[in-house]
Amino acid sequence: MESIVNPDHIAIFLVEAQIPENIGSVARAMNNMGLTRLVLVNPSNCDLSRVLKTATGSSIDLVENMEVYDDLIEAMGPFQYVVGTTARLGAHRPAMTNPRRLAMELLGISQNNRVAILFGPEDRGLSNEQLRYCHTIATIPTARFSSLNLAQAVMIVCYELFITGTAKPLESPPRLANTFELEGMYKHLKDVFLKIGFIDPQNPEHWMLNIRRFLSRLPLRAREVKVIRGVCRQIDWYTKQLEKMRKGGGMEGTDPSAGDIKPVGKD
Repeated sequence: MESIVNPDHIAIFLVEAQIPENIGSVARAMNNMGLTRLVLVNPSNCDLSRVLKTATGSSIDLVENMEVYDDLIEAMGPFQYVVGTTARLGAHRPAMTNPRRLAMELLGISQNNRVAILFGPEDRGLSNEQLRYCHTIATIPTARFSSLNLAQAVMIVCYELFITGTAKPLESPPRLANTFELEGMYKHLKDVFLKIGFIDPQNPEHWMLNIRRFLSRLPLRAREVKVIRGVCRQIDWYTKQLEKMRKGGGMEGTDPSAGDIKPVGKD
């Protein structure tokens, strides 16, 4: 059976993987389901002799071509859509989707955008900090014990992607903002919000998480990110002018960066 999902646009990320045999089993699961891009981020143990024990047959090619990074943000930078997976739920990690719904969503998104699907270390999964970078969070429903073996979890997600990919594709959205662009925007928003007193300076990331969740539902195009940053620059300029006025000065013309603020039209 042939899937219409573009394998070059979907990558499986193993964040801080601890067991080499699991890496090999993940490569085999991906190979079975037609995915080819495996990314390791700061692995605790990447003994290739042990990895290759479970990465048999043609899945060895995935191991030979896998990418290894020390930093998660650097690894995710070129990707426009990031999915986190977790078995532990709570106020800071709400389950937004499951593998079947996720596959339906990614079928359209992956046509024009690079998608990263993150899986955390075997003993604790992704942290709250790592999950905050994600556009959505997927949880695999289970009857009792919620924790699955890493390779099993990857296989379930890859299987749903493969099966869904044989269906008629959904309308493909345009290119979205990548992680580098989004993180620059969120830092800019946090700085401005702190300056105008919109978020609590004692715990800004807690309040920014709500902003991230809200904006991730859209999701944003690169051009829309530029508009938001243009608004931030204008607010930043205006607060500086108010501060000068308090000190006895006057308004100093208009902010030259304000010209970046334009209505968002069609690409």
